[in-house]
Amino acid sequence: MTTHEPRRASTGKLPVIAPVGEFDIDNLAPLEAEIEAVIATHPGLVLDASGIRFADSMFLRLVLATHQRTDLRIAAPSPAVARLFGVVGADTFLHIHPTVDAARTP
Repeated sequence: MTTHEPRRASTGKLPVIAPVGEFDIDNLAPLEAEIEAVIATHPGLVLDASGIRFADSMFLRLVLATHQRTDLRIAAPSPAVARLFGVVGADTFLHIHPTVDAARTP
């Protein structure tokens, strides 16, 4: 099952969204809605990508669009996410951090 449970940050730190599962065109809408809700009220967000087992081009589109719109920091990308970013070269310009704590550090 694919889930995402946002963890709200304390004042001064970006909120964290931690999706779990597989993300493709069929099940991306809830994650996209959560990202929209967070960026409507915060200056950015941390995407904890450690629990993502599969991500396709639609997930990549969402990440790139979010990166263009706000301060997106990606934490602990799973092997599947790291591979996707590497294949398209997105790992050269996305803000990728080894841990959530590192991503939340200003």
